[in-house]
Amino acid sequence: MAAKIISKISKMFFAPAGQAARGDVLVYIFLHGGADGLNMVVPVGDRFYPYLRPTIKILEPARRDVKSGIDLNGYFALHPALAPLKPFYQDASLAVVHAVGLPAPTHSHFDAQANLERGSLDSKAITTGWLGRYLASKKTDNPSPLRAMSFAPILPAALRGPEPVVALQSLDSFSMTGRLQDQNEYLNYLQSLYQTPGDNWGMHQAADEIQQALSTLGKLKKLDYASSNYIAYPQSRFGQSLVDTIQLIHADIGLEVVCLEMGGWDTHAGEGSINGTMNRLLLELGQGLAAFATDLGDRMKNVLVMTVSEFGRRARENGSHGTDHGHGNAMFLLGGGVAGGKVYGTWPTLAPDKLSGAGDLAVTTDYRDVFAEVLQNRLGNPSLVSVFPDYTPKPVGVFKPL
Repeated sequence: MAAKIISKISKMFFAPAGQAARGDVLVYIFLHGGADGLNMVVPVGDRFYPYLRPTIKILEPARRDVKSGIDLNGYFALHPALAPLKPFYQDASLAVVHAVGLPAPTHSHFDAQANLERGSLDSKAITTGWLGRYLASKKTDNPSPLRAMSFAPILPAALRGPEPVVALQSLDSFSMTGRLQDQNEYLNYLQSLYQTPGDNWGMHQAADEIQQALSTLGKLKKLDYASSNYIAYPQSRFGQSLVDTIQLIHADIGLEVVCLEMGGWDTHAGEGSINGTMNRLLLELGQGLAAFATDLGDRMKNVLVMTVSEFGRRARENGSHGTDHGHGNAMFLLGGGVAGGKVYGTWPTLAPDKLSGAGDLAVTTDYRDVFAEVLQNRLGNPSLVSVFPDYTPKPVGVFKPL
């Protein structure tokens, strides 16, 4: 019922004709800290895995133990905490890409995240984000000032570029700072900038975009969204950002990209198997993604959720029952057009002579190969050279043909 009410209200004051975005809405989720892909999507069929992780390992599904993973294809298994995602894998709306990353390994959080979100290894030549370049290069008739949004304290580097982006921590906390009188004066000043005659068209346009964004977000904030399916989201900032994203999608405001984040994945100590930091994080992630997809229902066919992290973790656990910074990782793709029910990528194995660097899972699929397929197959932007000017993507096949 709540979703229907929001849909009716949105038609009244949110979405002028032609404003809805073409292509999917991309929900880009960054797992900060370097999520452990090896214990997220577990290679239980790799004979080296249990020896590398004697205390934090996840067991084969056939063991039927509390530490047993959720079987995917006989070789890979989900961590038990991700059990809510198994139905989406079974109905082929969820896919995994494993051993994914960028080709230049670095164990620096800052450098790895910067390269990933730029979509480039050349930080001097390219300072914008790959999503920012996508927004700038896509030919669209979508005039919405809210094409791209972020629920984060600061603007994600992936969205940096010439197109306007709104960054806020939540819809509920959204407000202009200062006294009400000052806020009204500021809005009046913006209006005067927009109406003042002259040649400063850019200032007028910026003032108009700000006003539209403030007006739309202010109206959204007054809507009390509750899941029409009585679905429980995680009681966390990440869970709230998923609820806010649902509200934005239902409002049909022309949203094309929304960036979310979830921190805490730097599990050097106390990572554990089913009791520890990793289990807690995966419970939140699995519950959140499953709630989001279930809540959207049929609308998920036009929404794509993608998870990324700056790097994976070391193959061998350390002396603190955790894992140090690694290289190759796993990512999830859920929703629109996904050719799911499959783990994509060439598995390099965890054999000693196949590990890279200081003992990391080797990367066999470049993140940009997946990003490129998202742009071409789901977001309606075939101009890959504008988004990845220094890289030629290779097909992964993770989406159904259009």
